[in-house]
Amino acid sequence: MRRFPITSILLVFTLLVLTVVSASAQSLEDLNIQIHGYATQGFLYTTQNNIFTTSSSSGSPQWTEAVVNITAQPESKLRIGVQARYELFGNYANGITLDWAAADYKQNDRFGVRFGKVKIPSGLFNDIQDIDPSYSWALLPQSVYPLSSRNSQLALYGGVIYGSLNEFSPKLGQLEYRFWGGESTLPSNDGYFLAFKEEGITVPDGLSAVEIGEALHWKTPLPGLMIGASDIQKRPESAAIVAGGALPGTFTVPAINIPDYFARYEKKKLMVAAEYNRLPGTYVFQFTGAPPASPVAFDDRAIYGMVTYKVTGKFIAGVYDSQYFNHSSPLGPARYSKDWDVSGRYDLNAYIYAKVEEHIIDGTAIGYDTTLNPNGLKSSTCLTALKIGVSF
Repeated sequence: MRRFPITSILLVFTLLVLTVVSASAQSLEDLNIQIHGYATQGFLYTTQNNIFTTSSSSGSPQWTEAVVNITAQPESKLRIGVQARYELFGNYANGITLDWAAADYKQNDRFGVRFGKVKIPSGLFNDIQDIDPSYSWALLPQSVYPLSSRNSQLALYGGVIYGSLNEFSPKLGQLEYRFWGGESTLPSNDGYFLAFKEEGITVPDGLSAVEIGEALHWKTPLPGLMIGASDIQKRPESAAIVAGGALPGTFTVPAINIPDYFARYEKKKLMVAAEYNRLPGTYVFQFTGAPPASPVAFDDRAIYGMVTYKVTGKFIAGVYDSQYFNHSSPLGPARYSKDWDVSGRYDLNAYIYAKVEEHIIDGTAIGYDTTLNPNGLKSSTCLTALKIGVSF
């Protein structure tokens, strides 16, 4: 029997809520509608290797975004909203996607719930990586927040329960919690599938999995210091694959668990942060009529440390070291990626800003494809990333 997808159920339910709320409002003013967004244009240049499926060694402007979100608050405790994005990014994206669409009911500081297509509140930056004006980096650390997989990491179809517990004792600080669950998806054009495509294997319908997760943020008694952890569990899932344009089969990923640990310290003009996560598991390509295939193991470990300093009211300088290792891969540059980044952000005014970064990248495990590097990959390269943005 064909399963009625959870995505359809949730979208229909969200639309019904939006319709009922809108119908019950007496006027547009009652809805307290707000419209915000931003647009950015980026430029990538590498001294060696073409990165992010762009012709960056010749200089590439294939990095454009335009985002609009609309929110309404018909009641003091209820907020509903939606965010759409146009993105042009190398061969990964060229079109409009739905970032999120959710209804959020907050009873008080201790309890709130949101449902629909909701942002996943894992890690330190995941639920704000769709808001470029909110952070100083042109590229967040790619070991943990790969731009080629941002759309799939950002949100799922389901719900989030959240709140804070601060009534125990001021001496213990404040504890914030998030619990979520639903259906997460990897679309067929996600960067995760790039290496498979280059081997002639496509996943036409992408991959979906039931996901549950939790996160705790402890705002410690030391002012400005937050320590946190999150954990994601994904149930086993499989999807149809095609190889050589005709041979069918199945791509299967058993259950996986992704723990994440992070901390941030802020004092006056200084911000220091670090994050570590691990993604161990296996996958299997089983082709129709072929003997049983052996699982392929992976053990991805990612870590970064970063510092920013607000030099003036308009200029922020920063540096980070981002590292990624697949401990199941053979020794060599394809096993790892080490990225040193020096960055600056300058706000021309309240609406226009510019970002510039210089990356020194050692290793080829993140961001590279063989199609646009037919002569092979050099083990290291320098990347210049420029971005100008307008927000409203």
